Amino acid sequence: MQRAAQFVLLCMAHISPSACDVAGGAGSVNALPAGGSARLAPSFDAATPRNVTALVGKSAYLSCRVRNLGNRTVSWIRHRDLHILTVGGYTYTSDQRFQATHSPQTDDWTLQIKWAQQRDAGVYECQVSTQPVRSFFVTLHVVDCDEIYQRMFSDGVPSARILGGPDLHVDIGSTINLTCLIQFSPEPPAYIFWYHEDEVSGRKVISYDSTRGGVSVVTEKGAATTSYLLVQDAAPADSGRYSCAPSNAELAAVRVHVLNGERPAAMQTGSAGLSDSGRAVLALLGAAALHARLLRALLAS
Repeated sequence: MQRAAQFVLLCMAHISPSACDVAGGAGSVNALPAGGSARLAPSFDAATPRNVTALVGKSAYLSCRVRNLGNRTVSWIRHRDLHILTVGGYTYTSDQRFQATHSPQTDDWTLQIKWAQQRDAGVYECQVSTQPVRSFFVTLHVVDCDEIYQRMFSDGVPSARILGGPDLHVDIGSTINLTCLIQFSPEPPAYIFWYHEDEVSGRKVISYDSTRGGVSVVTEKGAATTSYLLVQDAAPADSGRYSCAPSNAELAAVRVHVLNGERPAAMQTGSAGLSDSGRAVLALLGAAALHARLLRALLAS
């Protein structure tokens, strides 16, 4: 909880230009011992932060302060793939987000990572070209403010809900579309089951390859996971209680009423509550269903 609070302070601080990009704490470093001839040999400043935290989409700055560098060269290396990013002031990667900066009046050699992404997190090595080489390691953490706020205010408990409930009314022959939203989960659910329960058959898992046909599920995984259940050519037998049961949250339910010509106030209006991508998916599935009908009619004739 204390670490989360620190991240929140970091997120709040990004509105101030002087503190928007990084936060870090000092630690021990590999440094040459003082005294004798070692005074003239390169050494690392022990006060330089070894842990740096940056926000997603902001710049991250990794500092390496080298005393008595002389004619040696400073390089930055990404540890996960041992990729040499910079040597001196030159950049050796096609990723233009990486850049090394150095002011001749200082001992600082800074690696800048523009528009930091979570994949940039990890260990970076500042290396001095002595024999043998001397190294200083910096660990970069990249955090997403939205995820931090989401986890804090949800108490870390994943939840699922079906949009538009608790009751939905649809016309006979139309398409039932149910949207299940899973939030506040540290990772997407491993699976999501949909159930249909009526007075005759009780509760059963919805089968996508049953003889009824016209049933499909589209799932979009991410920070929030969305699962769409589509039931074409709604019939009275499709009425009942529908449940969405993700692997990492309590199930959510809604009751669907298939009506024959009646128009109650709670009538479902089609794709309300869907994202743009969800509407695109529905449009494609609708076009595929129309094509299948035309093909069956052609074959029948």
